Amino acid sequence: MASEDLISVIMPCFDAAPYVEEAVRSALDQSHIVVEVVVVDDGSTDGSQQIIERLAEENPGRIQYFRQDRRGPFPARNLGLRHAKGRFVAFLDADDYWHPECLEKLHRALVDANADCSYCGWQNIGKDRSNSTPYVPSEYEKGDPVKSFLESCPWPIHAALVRREVLNRLNGFSERCYSAMDYDLWLRLIGETRQIVRVPEVLAFYRWHGSTQISAVKWRQTMDAFRARTDFVRTNHPLVSHLPRKALAHLVEGDLSRAAFTAYWARDLDSAHRLFRESLKHGAWRLADLKYMLPALMPYSVFSRIVLALGGSSGGGDSTNAGV
Repeated sequence: MASEDLISVIMPCFDAAPYVEEAVRSALDQSHIVVEVVVVDDGSTDGSQQIIERLAEENPGRIQYFRQDRRGPFPARNLGLRHAKGRFVAFLDADDYWHPECLEKLHRALVDANADCSYCGWQNIGKDRSNSTPYVPSEYEKGDPVKSFLESCPWPIHAALVRREVLNRLNGFSERCYSAMDYDLWLRLIGETRQIVRVPEVLAFYRWHGSTQISAVKWRQTMDAFRARTDFVRTNHPLVSHLPRKALAHLVEGDLSRAAFTAYWARDLDSAHRLFRESLKHGAWRLADLKYMLPALMPYSVFSRIVLALGGSSGGGDSTNAGV
């Protein structure tokens, strides 16, 4: 296989010693044999560095290793991109892994369709997720991808292969939306190109293992995703002009109130307090919602006492499906 088919796998790593070897081998052992792994250690202190250095010695020329001082996973990915040599790029976190044929199938689909990005299905695994149902996303390219991408993040960071030239045009990852920078990247990608193609198989696996993961901070993730949508709409008027104003507002703002009520009924009151306030600020509410939302204008200590005093079940309410 010619070097023009080289795939660079960008892998940020922070204290992932229990998983990083499996992740690296998952990339190196792909059936698509022209693969390099660019690992950026974000200041690990748990032995991850020693594991990666050993793997680099065992696989000369196939692993690049860099280290930075606790700047976060997305600056780490940008650093990896600056050193990547491949014409194609995939992202794999140090605690996730792929099916052995993942990159081969993504690469073949991308090249055959002359696309800029290919994507596949995935499955969440790990603690409390062992029975998670495998998921294959919609064939976005045959529908309205802009509308679909505004509805939700289309795929996780490790379920896609992208041409390097497209990532260069996008200037890699923005670093302003800490917990939604992958979503921000995919939104900006669909603003740049609609040449995408689906591989309808589950080939990527996301390991869920604790509340310290970025995806576990729901209020932050929701607010950062809202900002990513808002920025996309502001900078891509021609792409959203076909959507009625009310429908567009619902796509951009509706998740604020839905996530707020989900947190409220789960008694995640910190998230509910923050998200209710954000919903009120942006008009993402209905009249019936105000009895739940207005107390959030008070300090958190007062809001939480009011909610706990009111009691009630944690299973729902008349506004659990609130929207714009």
